Amino acid sequence: MILGMFGPWQVILIVVLALLLFGGKKIPELMKGLGKGVKEFKDASANPEEETKAVSSEEEKKS
Repeated sequence: MILGMFGPWQVILIVVLALLLFGGKKIPELMKGLGKGVKEFKDASANPEEETKAVSSEEEKKS
């Protein structure tokens, strides 16, 4: 729904602003971090029961 509101000029403007703010060298690092975050989110949402078991077992080990 929101993506339908963006036209090609808005996308170009966002890309140019990102390049100006972060620089060309920093963009790949940001995208890599974003990709890892999305992957972890998908893994956690695909197996919520396993995730809660892992967190609870880690808490038990700390106690």
